[in-house]
Amino acid sequence: MVVVTVVAALAVLALVTQIGVLLAQRAHPPQGRMVEVTGGALHILDIGPRDAAGLPVVMLHGASSNLEVMRQPVGELLARKHRVILIDRPGHGWSTRARLEDSTPEIQARMISEALARLGVGEAIFVVHSWAGALGARIALDYPQTVAGLLMLAPVAYPWPGGVGRYNRLIATPVIGPLFAYTITLPLGLLLAEPGARGVFLPQTMPDGFVKNTATPLLLRPREFIANARDLVTLKAAVAEQAPRYGEIKAPVTIITGDADKTVSTDLHSRPFAAAAPNVKLMVLPGVGHMIQQAVPDLVIAEVEAMISAAAPSATAAAR
Repeated sequence: MVVVTVVAALAVLALVTQIGVLLAQRAHPPQGRMVEVTGGALHILDIGPRDAAGLPVVMLHGASSNLEVMRQPVGELLARKHRVILIDRPGHGWSTRARLEDSTPEIQARMISEALARLGVGEAIFVVHSWAGALGARIALDYPQTVAGLLMLAPVAYPWPGGVGRYNRLIATPVIGPLFAYTITLPLGLLLAEPGARGVFLPQTMPDGFVKNTATPLLLRPREFIANARDLVTLKAAVAEQAPRYGEIKAPVTIITGDADKTVSTDLHSRPFAAAAPNVKLMVLPGVGHMIQQAVPDLVIAEVEAMISAAAPSATAAAR
């Protein structure tokens, strides 16, 4: 009798999850175009004038999010004068990846670089947040010809003590993980999304409507939730592998981070990266938490503008 009850409950939760997936996708449809790459298809939102002076800006989001987190407000403001390319990382938002195991910065860097080449984008300024700090560093290492400047916001760059949360390890576990992801993750996640997001913003206040406006419910779809968990579970080993190479990065790098960030430690990530890479400007903001692009959008935009201006002479020389 107990077994029957459990199976019936799981069946109901699975049905609720599928309904929730349909509602989330209807509420947050894709805004850009799909670009086929080896191992998946990337959802890319290309905004701003195509003929704008200066290099385009490529923006890459962190974990548990999608391109809307970079679009609002910084991407939209930059797009008034510049071409801005916002990308859902593989497996996130509306982007796909054929293998959920393709979770490392190395693999995602290859997929993103291939997509940019298909768009005809050569050099660009890259703006990366949190998990994508490791991704931006990997792109600068493996595809240096594409990176004219790298702006890192509260980046992950090195191994850290501890793990990434038991639930991420659980969800990333074969069989058991999908069982949870396809039954309880979405109903439970809808209850926890708002308080969880508020915690990431601390000590700043989360803007009203942030979860809804940034399509966060898409994260709770089973396949994306598993992909996100795998990204987090495999990241520590990935940054341990690539960190010894940071001295090879040739592009100018600016890091903006906060000394009140409880999600990604400035002392464990930003300061060591600034010491390891050869051309880094480090800005540590007092009293600022993890969501740099929301806390100081004007500063982020100013640093992007400075990188575009600094890259203009070299871009002109290369075109001759």
